[in-house]
Order: sequence, then C-alpha cells, then structure tokens
Amino acid sequence: MEQNIEHPLVSIIILNYNAGKLLEDCIDSILQSNYKNYEIIIVDNDSKDNSHVQCKEKFPSINLIENKKNLGYCEGNNVGIRNSKGEFIIILNPDTLVDPNWIDELFLGYQKFGDGIYQPKFLTIGNESVIQSTGNMIQLFGFGYSRNKGDPDENQFNKIEIIDYASGTCLFTSKKIFKQLDLFDSFLFAYHDDLDLCWRARMQGIHSYYVPTSIVFHPSEGFSFKWSNFKFFLLERNRLYCLFTHYSRTTILKFLPSLILIDAAVSFFYLKNGYFVEKIKASLNILKNLGKIHSRYIEIQQKRTIDDKTIILEFKNGVILPTGTNLKNKIPFNFMLNSLSKLCKLTIH
Repeated sequence: MEQNIEHPLVSIIILNYNAGKLLEDCIDSILQSNYKNYEIIIVDNDSKDNSHVQCKEKFPSINLIENKKNLGYCEGNNVGIRNSKGEFIIILNPDTLVDPNWIDELFLGYQKFGDGIYQPKFLTIGNESVIQSTGNMIQLFGFGYSRNKGDPDENQFNKIEIIDYASGTCLFTSKKIFKQLDLFDSFLFAYHDDLDLCWRARMQGIHSYYVPTSIVFHPSEGFSFKWSNFKFFLLERNRLYCLFTHYSRTTILKFLPSLILIDAAVSFFYLKNGYFVEKIKASLNILKNLGKIHSRYIEIQQKRTIDDKTIILEFKNGVILPTGTNLKNKIPFNFMLNSLSKLCKLTIH
C-alpha cells in the first residue's frame, strides 16, 4: 500500500470481545471521518456473540484477525499493532463513537508537539455536554484516574496540554513509538495497561498529551467496565507491578513505610467491599512472579533517561474522584494519599 506523505496511513485497531452492535456502530462512525487514509483492524478475542463475523460481512474492507482465545487487552492490541501497515496507530475501544474530525485534530497535536502519546477529549454518549475525560493522571502510589470525569463541558479545557497518561479508550501515537516501548506489557492482561505504557514512555522522555479539539464519545461506563472479582484482582496486581518495575529500588526503599500504610488501607477497602480474597491473590501473584518482575525491572531501568525525582514531582498527591461520586468514607483515604505523597516527595529532595 502506497504511503501518502501529507496524510500518512493510520491503522485503527479495535479490540473486540462480545461488543455486539456497539462494534458495528463504532465502525459506522469511523467511516464518516474526514481523514480518509486509514485501515481498520478488528482483533477479536474469541467472542461468542458473532459480532466480529457480522462486522466483516457488513464491512468487507476491514482486516479481521481472530484470536483462538482471549489474550486480554494488552496482547490482543499487540497482535493488531504487529499486523498493522500504518505509520501511525490508533487504539480504539469498540464502544466509542468518533467525531468526523477526530483524526485530523490528533495530527494537529502531533504536528505541534511531535513524538508523544495522544488522547482526545471524551464526552458522554447520550449526554454530550458531560465530560468523560480530559486526560488521565497518575497518583504517586500508582492509582490512575480520569481528569474532570462527570464535569459539564463548557469549553474550559480547550488547550493541548501534557497529561500523565493517555487513555487506552482512544490512544494515538506512531508505530515507531510503540516499537520503542516494546508495545503493551502482555503480563498485565488488562487494566493499568495505558498507565504502564505512558509511564514507561515518560521514563524515556516521551510525554502524553490531551487534544481537546479531537472528540470521541464514550458511555458513562464502558461495556467492559464491569466490577468483578477478576477486575479487582487485576487492578491491584497491576498497580503493584507498575510500582515495583518503574520506581528504582532506592525510591521503593524510601517510600516503603508509606507503601505499607497504603497497602493496609487498600486491604481494608477490599475487605469492606467483599473483595479481600482478590487483594490477597494480587499480593501472592506479585510474590509468585518476583523473578519476572525483576527481569522486567532491569529492562525498563536500562532504557530510562528521566530519573524518578523528575517524574515523581509531576505525579499527583491525591485522586480527584468523578463529579457526583459519593464521598462518604473516601475523604479519609484521599487525605491519607495526599499526606503520605507529600511526605514521600520530601524524601527525594
């Protein structure tokens, strides 16, 4: 396929797992894009609802890759990246709808800032005046959150700016950057995958950016965003994995008292919500994979060009909860996060 120098080929990778008609609607919206030089790659993670087959029948030009089992978000998208032809990659969730100018605006951000990882503004399907995300942030102890989730969109977040990490709901970068970062970390399976990718990118001097003029619509809770035992396990296991592979050993030792207190607070949260077994499983899984974690730690640290101090000072002390969240019992935990984060930042000066 010939490359258009002014409008390079973009590979849009959509990972599907029983997305039903949402997948079809997503593709329909992509086809309305003003930017025309793209390929659509559907990577199916062994869906049982036949949604991938139906889409291939309706949209024969798409490239359908059928995995024989559910490889998870990370490796599923990696399969798509390895089979892509584009100079640029967009990772897109199947429950999204896109504005016609979404790709053009992402390129305007890229032209301004160059190599980086970009995300659009996410607005709510069915209530387009409500924000889903204006970029994601990383809390010092490895918690990630969407900025301005639930806030009314009054064009108050209207400038391209650096964020801590771009959301995997819609993530845009060059294939060159993906290769430099060795793609998504398949060990994670799902959740914290975007946080991990962009944290590793930052360690190599690559920023993440929010592009407000690129608009993507997403449900208030994604179809795959269902709380379950397995999700609670992955969220905690992957948070710990990122801490122990990304922070230097010196930093971990300095933070250790605070990390122990945070671990106790997280354990209490899991116990109170009926997921304490998942917390135990997450911790045991970390212990079981200490060899792999050490090897991964060496790989990541050897490639870094930015030290912990620089990145830690960029990370947030607390977590900003979505507008409308019931704050009962959450304020003490956030106070704890803020206090311990400030204390940890003092130890690195």
